[in-house]
Amino acid sequence: MTRRSMPQPLMMTDAPERAKAPTTGAEDVRWNLDDLYADTATLQSDLTAADTAAASFADRYRGRLAGLDAPALAAAMEDLAQIQDTLGRAYTFAYLHWSTATEDPARGALLQHVKEAYTQTAQRLIFFDVEWAAVDAEKASYLLRDDALAPYGHYLELQQLTKAHLLSEPEEKILAEKSITGRSAWTRFFDETLGRARFTFRDESLPEQAVLAKLHDPDRAVRKDAALSLTEGLSQLEHPLAYAFNTVLADKASSDRLRGYASWIQSRNLSNEIQDTSVQALIDAVTGRYDLAHRYYRLKARLIGLDDEGDGATGMMDYDRYAPLPQVDAADDHRFTWADAQTLVTEAYGAFHDEMGTIVARFFDERWIDAPPVAGKRGGAFSHGAVPSAHPYILMNYTGRVRDVQTLAHELGHGVHQYLSREQGIFHADTPLTTAETASVFGEMLVFQRLIGAETSPRRRLAMLVQKIDDSMATVFRQVTMNRFEDRIHTHRRTDGELTAEQFAEHWMATQTAMYGASVTLGDHYRRWWSYIPHFVHTPGYVYAYAFGELLVLALYARYLDEGAAFPAKYRTLLAAGGSDWPHVLVGHLGIDLEAPTFWEQGLDAIEALVAEAEREAANLVA
Repeated sequence: MTRRSMPQPLMMTDAPERAKAPTTGAEDVRWNLDDLYADTATLQSDLTAADTAAASFADRYRGRLAGLDAPALAAAMEDLAQIQDTLGRAYTFAYLHWSTATEDPARGALLQHVKEAYTQTAQRLIFFDVEWAAVDAEKASYLLRDDALAPYGHYLELQQLTKAHLLSEPEEKILAEKSITGRSAWTRFFDETLGRARFTFRDESLPEQAVLAKLHDPDRAVRKDAALSLTEGLSQLEHPLAYAFNTVLADKASSDRLRGYASWIQSRNLSNEIQDTSVQALIDAVTGRYDLAHRYYRLKARLIGLDDEGDGATGMMDYDRYAPLPQVDAADDHRFTWADAQTLVTEAYGAFHDEMGTIVARFFDERWIDAPPVAGKRGGAFSHGAVPSAHPYILMNYTGRVRDVQTLAHELGHGVHQYLSREQGIFHADTPLTTAETASVFGEMLVFQRLIGAETSPRRRLAMLVQKIDDSMATVFRQVTMNRFEDRIHTHRRTDGELTAEQFAEHWMATQTAMYGASVTLGDHYRRWWSYIPHFVHTPGYVYAYAFGELLVLALYARYLDEGAAFPAKYRTLLAAGGSDWPHVLVGHLGIDLEAPTFWEQGLDAIEALVAEAEREAANLVA
């Protein structure tokens, strides 16, 4: 099976506002899923064909894998790839079809049906992973040196490394069968619970994402009321959300124990193709620079009129973290139409690399994007890579803010990456999460530099710079605090048993307070905000990959500034390589040493340089 047993989207955590969104021209920008399926009858036919092909595959190869030579094994891999592509296409359609109308029971039922069919077919193929992992390491190494296996080599190499954690074929089948009614079911329950939830903001009943969007409002009273509204709604959902979290924690603990993983994070690190020690070095580097976060938020407190109160403390509350700078006039709150955003991001990518600009244009021209915020649509934004025989799709909730333009640039970075890496085939098209965020964050940087380079107003330049640092703080520092929260709750569940909602809150506040110190006051209402973050449920251990990607991109962008015109072609080669080799090897071709002890400090120094630039811009405005 591929790295992700079912193709999953790459997601952003936050989303723009749904309620009363201004007209942007994105209202009718809906994706066309006909490139996947024009009707569900064809989808069902494909599911049946894939199951038949999997049964035939098992008949031909079960018990014979250890005796295959390299060409025969390559032929088997080619057959397996076709089955995987067919299953992935069906799942992608069902998931995307559901994502734009999560309250529609028929779409939910179709998604569940496809998941169950996918799992049934996948069970027929489990023998392959088990038998390949059992092949003697010396023989496996010999086979992988044959050119016939080059299109599958890294995948098969990784499968060999998991042999210590694979169970017997009957046991693997049972785990696969029960996963549908296990963690997968609780993930869907979590999504639908929050998707159906409404939060009372003043006289309005709003979905979660609309309330979160108000934390970016220039009016402090609006931000405060939004924060209290979110907390009140989460309080009413405290029991089901805490229960879902506990169930996921227990499920993962059970799986890790059965598979012999030494810690809660080890399986994620193996999937991310990174050493435990390298992850710990990242965590230590970021937590060791929390003073940089304190420095930035003290600056922002002054810029939004919440001056220092002595001893490093400020008047900034948690709901002030994403506040925009005070406006000078209406022009400072510039909104981008969909056409504006399309032109901006297409030109930014095209100026960097012609082919990437052409690929970005196809997303718009061929309806690979679903853009408007509508009731029942999944919140946030994501790019779904689909399968190599198709193309990626992007979901947005676009309202015209500059943040939305950056989100569009982010998801198009994923989309370009996923489009280029299709040439690697289904086993190598995916990248580990550690490098999955590289193209998205790099795309954001291209668009940010284009925006700020064209800006003539010093105040608006400062506002854009502050927003960029806001994002870096959220992507690097806050994601690492969330990793620290995950570490605490997984450890607690394994050593002390089920957590109460209050114990979740205690771990949340302890890890969040470490980042903000006295620079931001976290109100008592903030204690419940652990419960709405989907990554903890969807993909335990995911969050540090955001910090990894951001710091890696800062290093890559510095390399781009040094090399100039020679860099884009190398970068394109990196994206097209997908997951065909170890991340440190692929990135190493661009002169980046991921295993250097000082690597993470380079990225953190780049963030410090942005903070220093903001401090200078602010001082110039005062002068």
